[in-house]
Parts: sequence; C-alpha cells; structure tokens
Amino acid sequence: MPLEILKLAINAATTVVTSPDVQKFFYVVDADVSGGTTLTIDADDFMDDTGATGVTLPELADENSYFIVYVNGVQVMQDLVTYNPGGSGAGSLVINVPAGSDIIANSPVVLVVTNFNPTAQTTINT
Repeated sequence: MPLEILKLAINAATTVVTSPDVQKFFYVVDADVSGGTTLTIDADDFMDDTGATGVTLPELADENSYFIVYVNGVQVMQDLVTYNPGGSGAGSLVINVPAGSDIIANSPVVLVVTNFNPTAQTTINT
C-alpha cells in the first residue's frame, strides 16, 4: 500500500463578539490656555453623558482599549495627552498645549474612552 497524507474532516465555525464599552466625558475650558503650557482636567471636573460631575475615569484594558480627546471639535494628537484613570484626586487628563497654539475659554473638551471585552466561541461539527 502506498503512503498517503491523512486529512481530518472537521467543519468548524467561530463567532467573535467585541462588546465595546464606550464612555464619554465632557469639560468646558474656563480660561484661555496659552501654548507651551499644560491643561490639567481632574476627574471631578468632567461631566458624563447625563451631566453628572465628579466622575471616575475608567481603567484602560490592556491591549483592548483606546481613548480619544477632542478640543473644540478637533481630535488631539495622542502624544499631546496623558490619561490617568481614577476618581477624585487620582484621575485626570493632561493636555500639553504646543507653542503657537492656544485653547480659548469656553472650548469644549471631549474625552472618549473605549474598552473592549471580546469573547470567542468555536463550534466544531464532525
């Protein structure tokens, strides 16, 4: 009998669910911020989607999360911001305002934090 390669006959399907948890936080700048300085927004100063203040900024899930910052409707470059999760006294967002740029009073700052909790289920039919 000659040699042959045996092949398994399996039919499988995998379903992946990403389950994003999106949280948005809002702040209105109370005074002009000149370029070359930083704007630090404490967790207590943010509002959530319901208008409640004194929020807790969520932890970022390792390799399954991201955050985006908008100032006056324009997305801020990632290297200009530092995100610190936590509540009062710990949580904050720090925006480094580059020289030549200013943030004017009453500009909205929007922070969007997205964490994913992915699951996968494989069904094997033989």
